[in-house]
Formats: sequence, C-alpha cells, structure tokens
Amino acid sequence: MAVIKGNAVLKALRKIKFMPQKAAKIIAKVLESAAANAENNFGVDLDDLKISKAYVNEAPTLKRFRARARGRGARILKRNSHITIELSDE
Repeated sequence: MAVIKGNAVLKALRKIKFMPQKAAKIIAKVLESAAANAENNFGVDLDDLKISKAYVNEAPTLKRFRARARGRGARILKRNSHITIELSDE
C-alpha cells in the first residue's frame, strides 16, 4: 500500500498492474471501484484524483474445526481483511 500512497490514480493503477503479488489484483479492483465512485457520484475528473490514504485492517475471523487423530479437532482460522482507499482531488 505504501507503493501507491500519494500517487495519482492512473499512475498507481499502472504500477499495480505489473506487480507479481496476489493482493495487487485485488487492490487494483478496489482502486478502480473507488475512482469510478468518485467520478460517478461527485463528478470529479480522473486526472485530478490522488490517493490520500490507503490501508488494510483486520476483519472478523471465521473459526472452523478440522477432524484430527484420536477424535480431536484442530482449529482453522479463515482470516479476512478490510481494504480502504481514500481519494482526494487536490
């Protein structure tokens, strides 16, 4: 997220497209959605948009159990996260 903070939206999207991480594709989708919302809801031009804040927070974790030997159970934690991207037109 530090890679795209403070950049223009179009420049950040170009950077993200070539990153090998799995999360890069997910962050690109969130960024495209935020830009589309700003353009549609507030009438802001895409060329003027910059990323003011970008962070990921922990979301509630789903707790599951998996059967193990001797009738025991092992806990499986299915973790989730909230991705937040704030844009400004300054």
